[in-house]
Amino acid sequence: MKITLEEKLVIFVILFCLVGIFAVQIFFGAQISNVKMNIEKIDYKIENQDKKNESLTMQVNELTSYENVSKVIEKMGLSYNNKNIIVINK
Repeated sequence: MKITLEEKLVIFVILFCLVGIFAVQIFFGAQISNVKMNIEKIDYKIENQDKKNESLTMQVNELTSYENVSKVIEKMGLSYNNKNIIVINK
């Protein structure tokens, strides 16, 4: 049985398409893996920044506590007077 030129061409095109599909699949699989790795790195940075922000918020709350403010006031020679405090609500 002899294979004609047209049959050889069809077989070649089919094989070429299959190889092309596998190559594209491998390429995009690598790209997706790279994107996932970048997402993980960014998530790690976000978690670290959230921890830093939480720590700084705790420090601010500690520094603005009534006890700390009253110590600073006493060091400066001032006194605490409730009558002079005005609360403004938005």
